Amino acid sequence: MTMTASPVLDSAIAKARARLLPFLILMYVLAFIDRANVGFAKNVLQADTGLSDAAFAFGAGIFFVGYAVFEVPSNLLMYRFGARVWMSRIMVTWGIVSACTALVHDATSFYVLRTLLGIAEAGFFPGIILFLSNWFPAKTRSQTMGMFYFGFPLALLLGSPVSGLLLDAGNPFGMHPWQWLFIVEGIAASVVGVVAYFYLTDWPAQANWLDAAQREALDDALRHEDRQKLAHGPASVLAALGDARVLFCAVIYFAVQMSVYGVVFYLPTRIAGLASGGHVGVEVGLLTAIPWIAAIAGTFCITRIADHHGHHRTWAAAMLTLAALGIGASALTSSVVLAIAAFCIAAIGFVCVQPLFWTLPTGYLGGAAAAGGIALINSIGNLGGFVAPNLKGLAEHFTGWPQAGMFSLAVVGLIGALLLLMFRFEPRVSVSASASTSTSHGTGGLGERTGH
Repeated sequence: MTMTASPVLDSAIAKARARLLPFLILMYVLAFIDRANVGFAKNVLQADTGLSDAAFAFGAGIFFVGYAVFEVPSNLLMYRFGARVWMSRIMVTWGIVSACTALVHDATSFYVLRTLLGIAEAGFFPGIILFLSNWFPAKTRSQTMGMFYFGFPLALLLGSPVSGLLLDAGNPFGMHPWQWLFIVEGIAASVVGVVAYFYLTDWPAQANWLDAAQREALDDALRHEDRQKLAHGPASVLAALGDARVLFCAVIYFAVQMSVYGVVFYLPTRIAGLASGGHVGVEVGLLTAIPWIAAIAGTFCITRIADHHGHHRTWAAAMLTLAALGIGASALTSSVVLAIAAFCIAAIGFVCVQPLFWTLPTGYLGGAAAAGGIALINSIGNLGGFVAPNLKGLAEHFTGWPQAGMFSLAVVGLIGALLLLMFRFEPRVSVSASASTSTSHGTGGLGERTGH
């Protein structure tokens, strides 16, 4: 079925993007800063608390255990209560826990607070993916998710120099700079969480900032997609959790996240070791921002090309391969310039692959099945964030070769790319004007379109 252009639908999508995406990107920026700022604080945190490298790696990764365990329940609660309520709850609680990381004084307190941070943030990312799939039709989903993913590089583009600046502070209010870092960035997340309650709109049918024709066109298009998803995908949460395609996607996403967090946790210290003798401050923060500028440009271009030409799975595999090559190349040079160039290649690859990847499961998961399936994929995938730093450390320990860690992560990325090429299900959802106008209007009909 081919896509028929609809000026009213296109205007509704454009208005929804302008209204929702900047705020969602801000939320993602703060989420990622609070998740990854431990990488910037690594050296001074270890120096002040006596954490070993092994303890830091375990604590950095244990975040993802709590995150994974509570991911599916959290996303089902968001489906029940709506994004406005649940996203606000998530952001307020994770901001509080992140600020409390300033209280870390030994390995045990570090493990406890990192676990609690994972529990507090559980459901945020799959909730956003579900929210976007409830707002934007398949024909623009890669571009829309790509724009949301700008939050990933923006978090490190903006967060890197800000974190460096906070770490270069003296001893504000008698605290260590790393304590100030966690407090400031945690409070910022909680404040935005409060605003989210008043700003977000759960469903297009509830959006009084769209005119009546736009609400109807967007709601009809999404209803039509929901019907196709129910016809071709699992119809319940339990069916989604046991669906072979969902589980295969989870394995692929695990490999993607291994590549992502293996770089994110160690990029600042890698650049610091080459550029400033190990000190992570403003200079290193600015240098590590360069790969994220490249990632924004790459994601902007690649997702549009993929939406125009299709073949999202092939594009995703190519981008994950690019990420793996960049990760491997970053371990082979002692030049700051070449290392940054390699990280640029890696960043373009592993940022681009994610919105492309999410078009696969969101192409056939709808309703409560989408809430459960997306959360399961994300929860299993994000365990890669726990495994990555530990795999890196083990590879270096057993081989005695400092580059072995990054090469092991590069190999995982190549395996993920191969699995993407093996994934044969392509989204079959499309929108036509005739189908859209044949659906029922208003807020009746499918439960997932009624709001909560």
